[in-house]
Amino acid sequence: MTSPADEELITVVVGQIPIGLQTAAQQHTDEITRELVLVAEQVHQRGDPGGLPQRFVELVSALSARYSMFTAEQESQLARAVQEGRESVDLVYSVPASAAVAAAQLGSIFDEIDEYCREGRLLLTLESPAPVVAYRRWFLDQFVEQSQGRPPIAWPDHRDRVAPA
Repeated sequence: MTSPADEELITVVVGQIPIGLQTAAQQHTDEITRELVLVAEQVHQRGDPGGLPQRFVELVSALSARYSMFTAEQESQLARAVQEGRESVDLVYSVPASAAVAAAQLGSIFDEIDEYCREGRLLLTLESPAPVVAYRRWFLDQFVEQSQGRPPIAWPDHRDRVAPA
């Protein structure tokens, strides 16, 4: 497998990230992650590997190990924007082209997690609120779409396109 450092880098512009919504999405992700880590350990101890909790923990661990070096600066910029009380922030990522596939995988597993939450299976955490789902899909789709040569779409433009009439 190719190291991310050896891959061609692409530029992904994620414009006008809404700080409040991003914070809510991060909090929900943190809650889900904590719960899934605990459930994955319990499931693993019972000898039942491969279920959703284990797949999620493995995916998040792999993505963190593979891509965290490419996102540290943006995480710092986001933290500064939160600390400064800004309403939005623009972030520019320079990531390996494989980050697009990773973003799609992450989006799919979060959709699966939300389905588990709706059904009350395994998890106590509630499904992601609709605004968080919309934000998460937009954010991850920016990596997929821009890796295919499509132009960036800032959050307000995306929100206006998908808002019910």
